[in-house]
Amino acid sequence: MASVRPMVASDLFKLSTCNLDHLTETYGVNFYLDYLTKWPELCRVLEGQDGQIEGYILGKLEASPYPPPHPPYDPSTNPNPNYLPWHGHITALTVAPGARRLRYATKLTESLERQSEAAEAWFVDLFVREENRSAQELYRKMGYSVYRRVVGYYNDDADAFDMRKPLSRDKGQKHVRANGENIHVDPSEVW
Repeated sequence: MASVRPMVASDLFKLSTCNLDHLTETYGVNFYLDYLTKWPELCRVLEGQDGQIEGYILGKLEASPYPPPHPPYDPSTNPNPNYLPWHGHITALTVAPGARRLRYATKLTESLERQSEAAEAWFVDLFVREENRSAQELYRKMGYSVYRRVVGYYNDDADAFDMRKPLSRDKGQKHVRANGENIHVDPSEVW
């Protein structure tokens, strides 16, 4: 049985088996190190009994750079529909092909959700390729829904679904919506 633990810099040399499929975005070492430096509590690995890394998650806590004009933030009075309040974000989540279907992605996601909840985030969001139906189904089972479609988000011009799960701070669930697949936005509208 694999266990979730905090990621350390030396783990970056062991991630290659996790990044084997075409749906996994692979980044440069500096990108991973930036996350480890800024959000170490949101970077976790799934380590197998043999010491191999079988999965990982990179996350961050952030808000849009320009706050609304009237603090404190409230979604109903914010004039900018693209403003994102304090929230958790899953930047990367992947599990090695040989370790899939064992609920490991769920364990990693839940660890990031707990940290986001502790930081009083409004929601957790992520971007998933429109064609990645299995990931979308996993997230839906965990309470995520599509908030909007980002047209041409990826380098190969593929669309992304911005999926969100409200946390306890969002009591009125003002940061989720029905039929988000039909709300099309340009990547320039995404902070």
